[in-house]
Amino acid sequence: MARKIVVANQKGGVGKTTTSVNLAASLAVMEKKVLLVDCDPQGNASSGLGFYPVDQRENIYSVLFEPKKITKAICETDIPFLDLLPGTQDLVGAEIELVDKFGREYYLRELLDTIDQDYDFVIIDCPPSLGLLTVNALCAANEMLVPLQCEYYALEGIAQLLMTYELVRKRLNTELEILGVVLTMYDSRNRLSWQVKHEVRKAFPQHLFETIIPRNVRLSEAPSFGKPVINYDIKSRGAEAYMALAQEVVKNSTSKTKEVSKA
Repeated sequence: MARKIVVANQKGGVGKTTTSVNLAASLAVMEKKVLLVDCDPQGNASSGLGFYPVDQRENIYSVLFEPKKITKAICETDIPFLDLLPGTQDLVGAEIELVDKFGREYYLRELLDTIDQDYDFVIIDCPPSLGLLTVNALCAANEMLVPLQCEYYALEGIAQLLMTYELVRKRLNTELEILGVVLTMYDSRNRLSWQVKHEVRKAFPQHLFETIIPRNVRLSEAPSFGKPVINYDIKSRGAEAYMALAQEVVKNSTSKTKEVSKA
């Protein structure tokens, strides 16, 4: 059964899509079978792997209400073990179409349940909002990974995200757990970055990843070439950081499996 991880933060520009794409690619390099799900109407996770709306007729929107057709929308990428369920601008319409539907929070869960046995990990990239698409992603996942930019305003938004998490966990998806908070765009020369790291460590002592994603030119350049950083420059600090994050995620997965078996 796949481990479904939603990468969520309602604030834009915190490295959410960058984390989704590069974590998925790094897990695939570790020979884990991975599906990256692009739930953002902007489709940046898709273009970050070299897929654009004009290239693919079927996408997450076209199969959202027809789960049996999901395999027609899944694309193989250039990276072995990594598949993509591409996003599209049409997802803006899905927000409206879902409003009056019964069980509107669970359409993505039902869609992904059909391929649950085919993957080790499903990584879900969300839009920078707390609308129905994000709620669907939170209801479809088992765990939530929160990318947090090392800037002051990023700390303000995380409180609202955690309130949403608690509501979803209480009323819609009792299986949802916090996988962790990962600091992104960290600049060791910047005192503010150090202060944010200190504050987050105090607020989330059990949930802060040891891996910190640095500011890195190669990491910023890679999406314009339609590649994850590990394919663009495997020796860059950004690639090394996301490989380390993937190793932490897998280790976390292993420890949870052991806990369940002991219980």
